[in-house]
Amino acid sequence: MVDVSAKNSNKRSAVVSGAISMEPATLAKIRQGNHKKGDVLGIARIAGIMAAKQTATLIPLCHPIPIEHINIDFQIIDDKNQVKCIVIIETSSKTGIEMEALTATQIALLTIYDMCKAVDKKMIISDIKLLEKHGGKSGIFIRDEG
Repeated sequence: MVDVSAKNSNKRSAVVSGAISMEPATLAKIRQGNHKKGDVLGIARIAGIMAAKQTATLIPLCHPIPIEHINIDFQIIDDKNQVKCIVIIETSSKTGIEMEALTATQIALLTIYDMCKAVDKKMIISDIKLLEKHGGKSGIFIRDEG
């Protein structure tokens, strides 16, 4: 692991997004909340939070970081038959929290996949990326989508 003992703790945050594309009928089931397995987005949100908290046990050499705030939001994008996931995580730590946000995003989307795979084998998880990072020695990063 990288030695962070000499670093000062400061406020850090990361914003990550990703998406899952699916058949229109699958998206309709998610939107209506009548999927056979239950509230797909609610369960995916909890899975993402749990995953963020386990990042250091999943990724070798990743520091365990106390998560002070996490928000997982889903946006249904009808014209793309897609659910977009946006994760915001905050901490006051000695190292960044991007890995936790990336892990939360991917596991939330994988949970959607798992819950819907019986009715839709064509789903595609894509576009997982760091949108913003604040805090630490490298300062601010904001992805230029332009």
